[in-house]
Amino acid sequence: MVRTIRAFDEWKIQGFIPEHVTQLERAGFTPLTARLLASRGLTEPKDAIEFLHDGLDTLSDPFIMADMDKAVERIRRAIESGERTAVYGDYDVDGLTSTCLITTYLRSKGLFCEPYIPERLTEGYGVNEEALRHFKELGVSLIITVDCGVTASAQAELARELGMDMVITDHHECSGELPVANAVVDPHRPDCPYPFKGLAGVGVAFKLVCALEGPERLSEVMEEYGDLAAMGTIADIMPMTGENRAIVRRGIAALKKKGRIGLAALMAETGVERSKINSINISFVLVPKLNAAGRMGKVRLAFDLLMSRSEAEAEMLAKELCMLNQERRSVENAVYEDALTMLSEGVDGPIILASEDWHQGVSGIVASRLAEKFGVPAIVICDVEGNGRGSCRSAYGFNIFEALDDSAELLESYGGHELAAGLTLDISNLPEFRRRMQEFYKKKEGEERKLTLFVDYEVDSASLLSIENIDALLSNEPWGGGNPPPLLCMRGVSVDSITPIGGDRHLKMRVSRDFRSIDCVFFSKTVRELGLRQGMRADIAFEVSVNEFRGSRSVQLLLKDARVSKIPADASVALATRFFNGEKLSATEREILLPDRPVFAAVWRNMVSHQGAMAGSVREIVTDLASRVGTSFGRIIICMNVFEELGLAEISRCKDNMTIYPDSTGKKVNLDDSKILRRLKTGED
Repeated sequence: MVRTIRAFDEWKIQGFIPEHVTQLERAGFTPLTARLLASRGLTEPKDAIEFLHDGLDTLSDPFIMADMDKAVERIRRAIESGERTAVYGDYDVDGLTSTCLITTYLRSKGLFCEPYIPERLTEGYGVNEEALRHFKELGVSLIITVDCGVTASAQAELARELGMDMVITDHHECSGELPVANAVVDPHRPDCPYPFKGLAGVGVAFKLVCALEGPERLSEVMEEYGDLAAMGTIADIMPMTGENRAIVRRGIAALKKKGRIGLAALMAETGVERSKINSINISFVLVPKLNAAGRMGKVRLAFDLLMSRSEAEAEMLAKELCMLNQERRSVENAVYEDALTMLSEGVDGPIILASEDWHQGVSGIVASRLAEKFGVPAIVICDVEGNGRGSCRSAYGFNIFEALDDSAELLESYGGHELAAGLTLDISNLPEFRRRMQEFYKKKEGEERKLTLFVDYEVDSASLLSIENIDALLSNEPWGGGNPPPLLCMRGVSVDSITPIGGDRHLKMRVSRDFRSIDCVFFSKTVRELGLRQGMRADIAFEVSVNEFRGSRSVQLLLKDARVSKIPADASVALATRFFNGEKLSATEREILLPDRPVFAAVWRNMVSHQGAMAGSVREIVTDLASRVGTSFGRIIICMNVFEELGLAEISRCKDNMTIYPDSTGKKVNLDDSKILRRLKTGED
C-alpha cells in the first residue's frame, strides 16, 4: 500500500452512553466536558473528579524510587562538606530545565556547581569522556546527571577511576546492566517500585529536590521549581496523568504567579500573556524557542536565559533566542523540502533518509513532520563523514525504541522511548538497517495497516460549540499521553468557503450546520489535498479552540481530517444560514430560498394541524415540515422566520431544540409587510 500523503482510512468514534453524560452534568460538569469524560470511560463523577485532581497529595513519596535514599545521602554529604559539584544535562528542553533546576538548588545551598550541557552538533547526546576530565581539572568530586546517564556504564567507570562520585538521575529506558554509580535514580529501572513511570527527566530532578527538602517543604519546592518542572515535562511530551498532571498544573500556576525572569522575558518577546499561559502556548510558542538553542548548537544561550537574574540581560537573550529560532525555521524548511523530493515515488513503510547536507539540529523536527504527514515512523539521519546521527519519531502507536532494539547490532548507540529516539550508526550499515526496519514494521503492523483516527465523540448539535462550553473543556488541560487533546467530529456540515493561507501550505474553511457558521483552520493541508469544494457536505474531525483577535473571541475548529459526507446535502440550509448572518446572496441563491404563497400556506396548515405547539429538535421539525410540504429545508426556515416576524407564531429556542406556538386568534397579515421577504426578493436591506 503506497501512501503519498497522510490519509486516514477510517474514523473510530468512541462515543458515550447518554445516561452517563446526564449523570456527569448533574454533578456539575459542562456539556462538552461531560461527553469527553464519558467517552473516555470516566462515567462516575467520583472517578472523573479523581482523574482531574491536581493536588500535591497526588505526588508519591520520592523515597519509593530505587536509590533515592542513596542519592540524597550523597548529595547531603556534599552540601555539608561544601564539595565542588557538576550537573551534567542534555541539550533538549527537558535536559535544559533539569540542569537549571538542580544547579539552582545546589547553588542555593552554597555549593560551587558547574553546569554542563553538551553541544548537540559537536558532542551529541550523553555523558562524554572529555567533559569528565574537564570536571576533574575543576576539582569536582560529585557529578549529578539529569535526563541522561542510565546507559553511561563506561563513563561511570571512568569517573570512578578519576576519583569522582556520580549520582545518575534519568527517565529513559534502561538497556542492559545499570552503570556502577553511587546512585541510579530512574523510574524505568526494572527493580524500581515507584508507581508512576511517566516522569520526565526534569520530573525525576524535581523529585530529587523534594526528597532533599522533605515533605514539609513540598509546597515551597513547587513554588520555586514548578515552572521548570512543568516546562520540561510538557516539552518532552510526557503522559499528562497522575503526577505529571499535578506537576504541570501547579507549575503553570507558579509561572503565572512568579516564574523566572528569563521565562518572563521570553513570554514578553513572543507575545504570550503571563495570565494566559497554558500547556498549549508553552508547547507551541515557548518550547520551540528554547529548543532552537540546542538545535542550532548554542544551547548555552537558552541556559543563560533561564538562569538570568537581570531583566535587561534576559530581554537581550530572549530577543537573540527568537532570532535564532527564525534561523532554525529556515534551515528546517530547507531540509524538509529536500526530504520530500526524496519521497517523490511515495511511501510504503518507515521513512529512513540520510544526507551529508542536512543540519543535524533540525533532524528531530523534520522527522516529526514527515511522520505526521505520511502516517509512518520517520528517521532522519545526518551523515557526517560516514558517521550517521539520526532522530527517530513514531506514528500511530508504533514503538520506535523497540524497533531500534531489534536492529541493535547495526547501531553504534541508541536511546529514547517508544515515541522518540536517537541513534548513531556507520553509514555503511544504512541499507541493511532500512531492510530490518521495514521487516520489523510489517511484522508488527501488517502490510495493509489501516490508518485510524481515534475520535472521542460526535457533536450532535453545533449549539454545543459555544465559547463558554469550549472554555470549560479546555480548562481540563494539560493534554498529553493518557489525556490527549479532545478530538471531536461533526457530520453533515455545509462547506461555505475554502481559502488557502500561509502560501497555500494551510487552509481556512467556513462551515455551517444547525443554522450556525463556524470558522475552521487546517494546518499542513492544501486546498488540492483536501478533496472538498464549496457547497459540498462534509464530515469533519477537529480539536476546539477559541481564537482571540483584537479583543474579540470566536470559536475556531482545528481540523485534523475532513471528508465528503455520506449525509445527503441540502445546500439551501447553508444559504439560509448565510442569509440570516447578513451576507449578500446572488439573485439565483435568493430564488432558491424564496417560498411562494402555496408553500407558505402549506407550512401554516401543517403547523396548526398539530393542535398546539410543535416541539422537538430544530432538525426534526424542519425535516418533518419539509417532507410534508415537499420543499427544501431552506424555504421551511424562511417560512418559520417570516411567521415569527409577522406575529403569526411565537418560537422558543433552547440550544438545538425549539417550540413553535402558532397564533390561534385567526388574525390576518400581509406577507408583503415582511422585511425578510423584501430583502430576499430585492437583495436590499
